[in-house]
Amino acid sequence: MNARTNEVGVPLLHTTPGFATDANGSCPIREVLDRVGDTWSILVILNLQPASMRFNALKRSIEGISQRMLTVTLRSLERDGLVSRTVRPTTPPEVEYALTGLGQSLAVPIAALGAWAAGNRDSLRAAQAAFDAAA
Repeated sequence: MNARTNEVGVPLLHTTPGFATDANGSCPIREVLDRVGDTWSILVILNLQPASMRFNALKRSIEGISQRMLTVTLRSLERDGLVSRTVRPTTPPEVEYALTGLGQSLAVPIAALGAWAAGNRDSLRAAQAAFDAAA
């Protein structure tokens, strides 16, 4: 399905399949943003993208995350099929987390958002400063 575009050729988001609501009033983008739009999920995905990691190594790599919050985030990502959890029968058990193929596929849209953020950070900051100065 081709999305319509506005006068400058930018896709009209409400015409793309990701924004179409289903019978329950939900849309795909809302479901994905509910998952990856929280404080920690993208940081977990970012850190697991190069290679699998054990829990404590992952915790050390994400500044400010608590053990409980990392556990909750990993469980949610595992439930969504984005992260896999492997337990090795050692004493104590080794638990390793890795991105699944579905989780790895998030790298492309996350990278695009990151590129947009890097390219527009100065403009955003200037707009914020102008707004604050006018207030």
